[in-house]
Amino acid sequence: MAASSNSSLSGSSVSSDAEEYQPPIWKSYLYQLQQEAPRPKRIICPREVENRPKYYGREFHGIISREQADELLGGVEGAYILRESQRQPGCYTLALRFGNQTLNYRLFHDGKHFVGEKRFESIHDLVTDGLITLYIETKAAEYISKMTTNPIYEHIGYATLLREKVSRRLSRSKNESRRANVTNEEHTSVEKISSLVRRAALTHNDNHFNYEKTHNFKVHTFRGPHWCEYCANFMWGLIAQGVRCSDCGLNVHKQCSKHVPNDCQPDLKRIKKVYCCDLTTLVKAHNTQRPMVVDICIREIEARGLKSEGLYRVSGFTEHIEDVKMAFDRDGEKADISASIYPDINIITGALKLYFRDLPIPLITYDTYSKFIEAAKISNADERLEAVHEVLLLLPPAHYETLRYLMIHLKKVTMNEKDNLMNAENLGIVFGPTLMRPPEDSTLTTLHDMRYQKLIVQILIENEDVLF
Repeated sequence: MAASSNSSLSGSSVSSDAEEYQPPIWKSYLYQLQQEAPRPKRIICPREVENRPKYYGREFHGIISREQADELLGGVEGAYILRESQRQPGCYTLALRFGNQTLNYRLFHDGKHFVGEKRFESIHDLVTDGLITLYIETKAAEYISKMTTNPIYEHIGYATLLREKVSRRLSRSKNESRRANVTNEEHTSVEKISSLVRRAALTHNDNHFNYEKTHNFKVHTFRGPHWCEYCANFMWGLIAQGVRCSDCGLNVHKQCSKHVPNDCQPDLKRIKKVYCCDLTTLVKAHNTQRPMVVDICIREIEARGLKSEGLYRVSGFTEHIEDVKMAFDRDGEKADISASIYPDINIITGALKLYFRDLPIPLITYDTYSKFIEAAKISNADERLEAVHEVLLLLPPAHYETLRYLMIHLKKVTMNEKDNLMNAENLGIVFGPTLMRPPEDSTLTTLHDMRYQKLIVQILIENEDVLF
């Protein structure tokens, strides 16, 4: 396939030899259009206007009609003025010449200038961005509507081909002794790979847990030219040109983000902490089956605390629990929570409960909360168990696996009830509000549902071997 400025990513760039890999060829048609867009031309008012808002400059012409504004613009593409509405004093309008006509936009200011969603530091930037958008959407409306139909994201099959290439390259670099100049060339080659390809080329070893995860897209302003990693087209405009996944760094158009698969692979560099982090995000970033804080705490508790009286009911010192939290946030899986550092096992149980309380989406998710509560209200025990089982299957895989592992652990706790005095009902009282919260922040709802929360956890513990 020929590599032209408007072409899709060249299929020839995906060769059988990882050393011959070439970066994607981005489609520059929209970039060229942005360069051609009319430039803003401010029409200055020759007189000093009384009552001119302090956040407007000499482009403000006071109270004038649409006809007067049209005359002032003089048919010059990109020319603009600001005026106060004759019909609605105190309301301001941007009059802009584009496409051989005068366009009038209601103008707002809240510390920044805006006519739509985007907010700008200056009127000049607002007009520049507006002219770019108008020009591109006028010249390339049909092209834009078809941008997502042949995305590079799917076209080159990067998820399999490039993963194999980089895996081979990494294994060679580990196992073969290579001359320094060859190594340097390879390093340069790796640096050239786009962020999309880097993420796609992550080595999937036997321990990889491929939970599905949606991207966490946020509107983003890109400095310098940027291309969409889904459709390969230029992201036009001055600010808020597209969205970036705050977990993995994927950069795409806002409209393309609706088509990106739920295949986010979070980058550890972007995950700032362990506590308060989305559960699926954390396990994918660390490439673990469950949150490592859960595994580490449960291992420690089972090693030295199963017979401790009031396990999970007795609280450890809050400041020491916060120390454990900070240790996990700072050191991750290397956090030391051994008996030599924290001899009181209640500190570790407190840290584990705090982890679940701090989850932005509870272990028993908001989406399934009401279904679990309804299941708990069923009077027939067999039917109730069946209903609970059906709702469990609606949990996201990482949540399901973590809940399963926790229930196996809590079952072990109940098997030591003679020493720790903690049965499934007692643990249900402790863990009910810890693992599940109503979607709406209502104290009344929480109080009303507490007995059902307790019952759900009790059922999960007593029947963990049947339910999971």
